[in-house]
Amino acid sequence: MSLYPRFAPELVERLHKAGVETPGRDLQRLYDWAYERGQGKGAQMRETPNAATRAAFERAVAAREQRQPVSQITGLRDFWRYSFRVTPDVLDPRPETEALVEAALSVPFDRVLDLGTGSGCILLSLLADRAEARGVGADLSDAALRIAGENAERLGVSDRAELIQSDWFAAITGPFDLIVSNPPYIATTEMAGLAPEVREWEPQMALTDGADGLTHYRAIAAQAGGYLRRGGVLMVEIGYQQGPDVAAIFQDAGFADIAVLPDLGGADRVVRGKLP
Repeated sequence: MSLYPRFAPELVERLHKAGVETPGRDLQRLYDWAYERGQGKGAQMRETPNAATRAAFERAVAAREQRQPVSQITGLRDFWRYSFRVTPDVLDPRPETEALVEAALSVPFDRVLDLGTGSGCILLSLLADRAEARGVGADLSDAALRIAGENAERLGVSDRAELIQSDWFAAITGPFDLIVSNPPYIATTEMAGLAPEVREWEPQMALTDGADGLTHYRAIAAQAGGYLRRGGVLMVEIGYQQGPDVAAIFQDAGFADIAVLPDLGGADRVVRGKLP
């Protein structure tokens, strides 16, 4: 344990009382981040941090005590095989979303559209793993698009990623081989049950449709056919209980070969359909 031990038990208890589920792990990550920030600002060792490290760590602990996500405090989140810049302007990339990336990489595509791109974690992971592909990331939030642009630079794919401010398909020109999206799918009735890290710190417009959680699936499925090549594929992330409903929406929109795919935990996570 690299936390300076005089304070570790006290800090663990502080975070535990605040409702943090993994206080020890979170403190370790925050200390490692703070220690790096203190490098070059005075002599230090892991057990004897300098003043800059101590100050950064103490601010980070106070933020975590307010239930701010660790990724927002450090500004980074590991996702797929890469590291992404994260702020309160974008969703914190979830491990479950990697199921959408994995499913997308299982189909051929040269041109991909990511609707509601946020941090860009889905689109940019696809482009980084598919060196010949090009893509468009669309989002209504200008602040989110700035973060996606930073991440495109981080991953070295900015020359193949076009980022567009658009309300779903409004500013988009097709056609595409693949359309992916992780739209806001939390129903209004579910919002109160979310963890404070999500409910209080992540952008509401990226979490909920303000209705039954299915509004954006209906809009995307209804329009996607006009932006896909024949045989093109639409894939969306879903909540674990939404598989049958979203599959039915795809069927009503005229998609074929519809499948509901699981994440690593076995929960329904992706719905896939092909344009006949």
